[in-house]
Order: sequence, then C-alpha cells, then structure tokens
Amino acid sequence: MSADAMSSGAEVTLLVCAKAPIPGKVKTRLMPALDAEQARDVHVALLERTLEVACQAFPAARVQLWAGLAPRHPLLEALAARHGIALHAQPSGDLGQRMHTALSAQRGPALLIGSDCPVLTSALLARCVRALNAHDLVMLPAEDGGYALIGGHRLPARLFTDMAWGGSEVAAQTHARARELGLRVACPGTVWDLDTPRDLERWRMLDAAT
Repeated sequence: MSADAMSSGAEVTLLVCAKAPIPGKVKTRLMPALDAEQARDVHVALLERTLEVACQAFPAARVQLWAGLAPRHPLLEALAARHGIALHAQPSGDLGQRMHTALSAQRGPALLIGSDCPVLTSALLARCVRALNAHDLVMLPAEDGGYALIGGHRLPARLFTDMAWGGSEVAAQTHARARELGLRVACPGTVWDLDTPRDLERWRMLDAAT
C-alpha cells in the first residue's frame, strides 16, 4: 500500500456493495452469452479484484463489505476473512435506500462502490478521498449514465430517493439534485462497469494489454 493511499484513506470508510455469488442471480445481463455458472464466475472475479484494490487504498479496518441476497454466503465470509474486513448484510429497500442506510451508518465520511468496475484503481480511490477535503459529495460517473462510486459527508436521503435506478440518467439526476441541495460536487473521473458481453470483451482486452 502506498503511503499516499494509506494517509488519504485513513479517516474515510470504503463500503463495497455486492451480491452473493448465486448462479442465475448475478451478472444476468451476460446471459445467454455465458451460462449462469460462467456469469457467476465473472461476478466473483470482479469482486475479488475490487476487494484487492480497496485494501490497497484503505486500511482493512476502513473497508466494509455490504452483501445482498445471502450475506453469510461462504465465499463472502472467506473473502472478508482473507482481507480482514467487516461483513455486513445489506438493509432492505430499493437501491437508493440501501446505499443511503449503509453510508449513514458510518461515523465519518464514507465512499460506496459496487464490484462491477474493472478500471477502478487504488490511485483513483485516493483521488476521491482527497476530493472530500473541499467537497461535500464525490461521484465517479459511469459511461452508461450511472455511477460507480458515491460518497461524502453525511449525505442527505434526498440524493437517493425518486431516482430511475438502472437508467441512463442516474448520475445526471444525482448531480442536479446535489446542486439543488447546495452541495459541492467533485467527479474525479469517468469509468465503466462490466454489465454486458461487450463489456466482458473490453475487460479481456484490458487485461491482455496490462
């Protein structure tokens, strides 16, 4: 872990939200190009990579895995134990409610990510943490119109309600809502998520080039 990443992440908590790796319940947009087991394997590979990046950028005590579907799935428990991070069950509610509840459970500033972004790096996470020094809200917009990271200082529930989750305007809607609330917003970068067979090929090409 670099000294810069460790110092920048020392007071901020990183929340990783992910579903339990249940075939037929994860990465369903990769099917039928992949079968359910293969799609599950992609999900696991992305989650493992995300946790490795998270623990490069933050002390383990500041990383939490928030799990959906089956929070005590053996693989999730094994990953949490391997990295020495806390494992929590996602709360009930829609996506916005789940994210806001997880963020609000923290005592200080927090960032929340999913496990679907193969271009997320420890350096980019460190940039997001530093942005919190001068901003109330940090986001990493995704190319599909959503976002791969959101966080800040005690964010209001209004940022997470009445949103068209899964649509192409979520990041823009959230940014507009933040301006209405008078929040200072930083977007240190734009990323992409792995959702479709085309994204999977893009990831394979990225891996081949590194």
